[in-house]
Amino acid sequence: MPERPDANPATGFAVAILGELVRRGVRDVVLCPGSRSQALGLAAAAFEQAGLIRLRVRIDERVAGFLALGLAVETRTPVLVITTSGTAVANLHPAVLEAHHSGVPLILFTADRPLELRGIGSNQTTEQVGIFGPAVTWVRDVEAPSHTGFDPDYPGQVAHEAFSAAAGHSSTPGPVQLNLAFREPLSGPAGRLPHLDEHQWPERTLLRGLEVEHAPNTIVIAGHDAGPEAEALARSIGVPLIAEVSSGSRFGPNLVGSYRELLSDPEFGGRVERAIVYGHPTLSREVPALLESDGVTVRVIRAPGSEPYNPGRRASSVHDFASHEGGPDESLGARRWLGTWVQAGRDRLRGDGATREPAAAEERAGDFAREQLAAFREPITRRLLVETVWRLTWPHDRLVLGASRLIRVADAVVQGKKISVHANRGLAGIDGTVSTGLGIALASQDPGHDSGGALGVTRVLLGDLAVLHDAGALLFGLGETRPRIQVVVGNDGGGTIFDGLEVAATAPRDALDRVLYTPQAVDLRALAGAYGWEYRTATTRGELDVALAASDSPTLVEVPLVR
Repeated sequence: MPERPDANPATGFAVAILGELVRRGVRDVVLCPGSRSQALGLAAAAFEQAGLIRLRVRIDERVAGFLALGLAVETRTPVLVITTSGTAVANLHPAVLEAHHSGVPLILFTADRPLELRGIGSNQTTEQVGIFGPAVTWVRDVEAPSHTGFDPDYPGQVAHEAFSAAAGHSSTPGPVQLNLAFREPLSGPAGRLPHLDEHQWPERTLLRGLEVEHAPNTIVIAGHDAGPEAEALARSIGVPLIAEVSSGSRFGPNLVGSYRELLSDPEFGGRVERAIVYGHPTLSREVPALLESDGVTVRVIRAPGSEPYNPGRRASSVHDFASHEGGPDESLGARRWLGTWVQAGRDRLRGDGATREPAAAEERAGDFAREQLAAFREPITRRLLVETVWRLTWPHDRLVLGASRLIRVADAVVQGKKISVHANRGLAGIDGTVSTGLGIALASQDPGHDSGGALGVTRVLLGDLAVLHDAGALLFGLGETRPRIQVVVGNDGGGTIFDGLEVAATAPRDALDRVLYTPQAVDLRALAGAYGWEYRTATTRGELDVALAASDSPTLVEVPLVR
């Protein structure tokens, strides 16, 4: 029978459907203001007041989308995003694409006009159903509730479908869209919230596993978001581990440093016969080149995103997970294979200056003091910057790497360490990096999080163009939670990543600078001040150590770099 025909239908439906999502496990909601979505916004505020959700309000939908993505990355639970109609919906598209390709669960509530106001030139009205194309695998256009009420079972049905599709209970996780139409009057008193009983919903069922047997000349490759499972498998079967910096697998005794050089070496990469690939490798050309080589059997363990990683379409099989019974291969050939890879990787890192031997104990005090002073005054290079940030990040911290030159430097030089690292590598765009970092910081520092709101800090390491592209993320509305976060900007005045591409050898320098390098001279101190962030700068190693000392306030750290 219809639900409360005397109540405001927009508010009644908003409260009902939001309550059903909360019942299924949604705890984080990101809201952008708008008239058509006001019933949803006011319902969300009432649920927050009741202690049932954590509400974040942002004025920019692109920022909101990536903030929600960061929250979902950290919590591994669908996050709800609420927007009004029109261009507000379109501004979610970059975050939706990243979530789709990375397998991050988002639920989008996009408010809309009712059917009678569509297609007649109504203000702020466009075709919102299907606006994200194949980037959302589940979409529903929900008819506006009328003054006679709505079927009380319907909000539960559609919320269940949306949550299950986003969480990936029957496929891979990702973004879904509920397009919710509302008629005027657009809101009314929320009244009493529904009683919400706790209900546990199943995890995604893993359907197809790979039972790994010992085989000669095998390596495990861990791309972005591979997770600790890749490291565990490599250790279990006793083979070298190639792990990108944002893989979540860059640790353990089987880790190979400086892997790019080794993959290109005929004595190492040239002898690989089997590669087991986790996650989404994106940071080198050597990995796809190896996987496309004749004579290499490729087994792929699906990443959470929409497409399995399969360069050259040469994978002999694609699986949901891998397992191995028994211990590592202890044969002489297998131990030599593993040992030569690991030792060669370590030697290359040492030879490249990654490790610095401490001064000998018998050195004279004066020499030691001069050496320490020289180190304190050492100018900052990209390598020194990434190594310092890596060294100062610990398991209770979070590190977010932007899609800039710095993540590639980090991937090439930092050693193994079991810490939480994230990068938006689904499409590897620079947009939304600060917003994503803020979402991760807010979630990881929440008292209800698995970490218990540990006193860690989130560091976002990125280039100057990436921070300017997402400058709106620096805005906190009055009353919004401000997490412990440092945005560390390697400022080389533009996009120097293009200097390392083939185009730099063929394009005229003036044209290269104008359309690719895109030089900028923004006053980052003034930008930080305008948004109420602390500002620090560092030009030497000693200053960088001081600047990266943890602070309870959001801090922008500028590190000038030479092009």
